[in-house]
Amino acid sequence: MPGVTSVMDPQTIDIYDPDGYVAAAPHEVFAYLRREHPVFRQEMPDGTFYWAVMRHADVVEVSREPLRFSAQVGGVVLQDMEPERLEQSKNMLLMMDPPRHTALRKEVAHLFKARAIARLEGAIRKVSGEILGRAAEQGDVEFVHDVASNLPSQVFGEMMRIPVEDRADINRWAEQTTSGSDPDVNPDNYAAGDSEGSVQMAAYGYEYAVRRRDEEGDDLGLALLRTEVDGQPMTDLEFAYFFVQLVTAGNDTTRTMISSGLYELLQHPDQMAMLRADRSLIPTAIEEILRYANPLHYFRRTATEDTEIAGQPIAAGEKVAMIYTSANRDERVFADPDRFDITRSPNPHLSFGIAEHFCLGVHLARLEGRVFFDEMLTRFPAIEQTGDAARFRSNLNNALKVLPIRLA
Repeated sequence: MPGVTSVMDPQTIDIYDPDGYVAAAPHEVFAYLRREHPVFRQEMPDGTFYWAVMRHADVVEVSREPLRFSAQVGGVVLQDMEPERLEQSKNMLLMMDPPRHTALRKEVAHLFKARAIARLEGAIRKVSGEILGRAAEQGDVEFVHDVASNLPSQVFGEMMRIPVEDRADINRWAEQTTSGSDPDVNPDNYAAGDSEGSVQMAAYGYEYAVRRRDEEGDDLGLALLRTEVDGQPMTDLEFAYFFVQLVTAGNDTTRTMISSGLYELLQHPDQMAMLRADRSLIPTAIEEILRYANPLHYFRRTATEDTEIAGQPIAAGEKVAMIYTSANRDERVFADPDRFDITRSPNPHLSFGIAEHFCLGVHLARLEGRVFFDEMLTRFPAIEQTGDAARFRSNLNNALKVLPIRLA
């Protein structure tokens, strides 16, 4: 991240470089851009560029105009995909535009409604207890992978009836998909930021569909395979890419929420003490964790026509990135935005998106977070960090990859 003095010269700013996110998200740079360049032209190493949308209101505007700012035309990440891969990836809900997006979401939404997800609380509490019980036996753990990643993996695995022996591979592919620019995750091709994680996961999803389509049962996987749009069920290929989205969003969002949440509570002991003293604050604490340490830095859109954002002309075909990490600290929306405050209310963060692409799994993520923190604080009166935390080298995935702690 450039120093504070160089921040004042927009020519020196580079919010694309993944190295600028290793120590921490570049919040000082984002604050400067919100003030002075709210729609910022950022050059990319391949000679292309994108418009970084920094303010909350402008991110909301882009999100609410899916036909003007398309997820489908160029995908949702800044690197342009090969045409064949892009075409296949358009089977993911997050890379569809209306009317196709509207039709598919309408058919699957009931599976993720609050009432349906609420029935899982007992199962989530049981899984959380088992995970924390194993962690208690160890005492010293690497929290991200030994603890936090196991909750969404086990919950989603049971919902989808994924064999236990396959879940570690699925976790690894999800991590590669969102953190392909990290050398620990993608040693062979991290400089290009491209990994085969999503391809391998799609292949698994395709095989899953072929294997399970004719089975009897009422689990989530079979319910999705039976989903019909315009009288036609999902094809195996369509399911494969829907599976990629479910796994990546479900695993990464919850793991990051839990691990970043614990990290911030340890960094702010007054907030940890407040939460221990009053568990009724857990729901607002979860929302503040999501605002303060949002799991994804951005999603991309592509302008479909000549237009403008906040007075900045945008030409048809140009890339636009909604910078959630900046929008979630917009001074125009959040009082004292750099303060971690578990009592913050209202808290209109954009970590789950907004409008058409509002996160389908929002109720599950919130329930997992509420149950897990309640169980963890009940079981462990003392939690301490025992070494340095480490972050992914990624301009997309805003997450820890290492958090050593002691549970007692």
